[in-house]
Amino acid sequence: MAGAEWIREYPLLVTEQQGPSPAEQAPEPEEVGGVGLTYYLGRWGLAPLTRLVYRPRIEGRRNIPRRGPVILASNHLSFIDSFVIPMYAPRPVYFLAKSSYFEGKGFSGWVSRTFFTAIGATSVRRGAGQAALDALDQQRRILASGRAVALYPEGTRSLDGRLYKGRTGVAFLALETGAKVVPVGLVGTNEAMPVTAKWPRTKPRVTIRYGEPIDLSHHGPASSGRARRLATDEIMAAIHELSGQELAGTYNEAPAQNPVERIKQVLPHERR
Repeated sequence: MAGAEWIREYPLLVTEQQGPSPAEQAPEPEEVGGVGLTYYLGRWGLAPLTRLVYRPRIEGRRNIPRRGPVILASNHLSFIDSFVIPMYAPRPVYFLAKSSYFEGKGFSGWVSRTFFTAIGATSVRRGAGQAALDALDQQRRILASGRAVALYPEGTRSLDGRLYKGRTGVAFLALETGAKVVPVGLVGTNEAMPVTAKWPRTKPRVTIRYGEPIDLSHHGPASSGRARRLATDEIMAAIHELSGQELAGTYNEAPAQNPVERIKQVLPHERR
């Protein structure tokens, strides 16, 4: 399915409020470029250094396919999750980072932009509606090019350490693109770098567990809400087995700001 057509169709496949009309949509985003020399210099220089200082436990690296589209679906506990997942993977892994990291001015802005670009991050604007569709389409294009992406089915960090219900966007991408899903269980990253910390701590040791690849195609097509929900539940069950977290049994959502948002959260709808 072509990119522009795919953006138009996706809102019709879920039960949430539809995005803007085709006439209101932004032009097709540019193709995602590959990682540069800085990425490899940082990877082969920084990864051994962090292994020496932080002594992470890394399990299951061989479970990540070396070629083809792959989604690394992980629990999300800390800011450093987006660094430790790709840093110790056997192949470049892309992840989305908020656009403000790429839009800074002056020397500090250049440093931030260069760093995040070098480690395989691509810029995305957070939000609902068109911003959410653009982010989903950007991930689809990365997978269509045969690359690996890291995503968080919970949607955002767990501040209490529990594992929340997964949103169906990851499953949709896997079913739409045929990508295998490698579940990832992170243990201790929230203690190594809590929300209020500026730098990671050397204790406790962080554990990164890469699980066996999951083929979700048996659940059905991406157009099926039941298939997306069952596939998401299978991904979250695998993550739970690796992380050992307490299950929250609900979605990780920000408190509703008004009566309309409260009603939307109560009514059945698919969280993408």
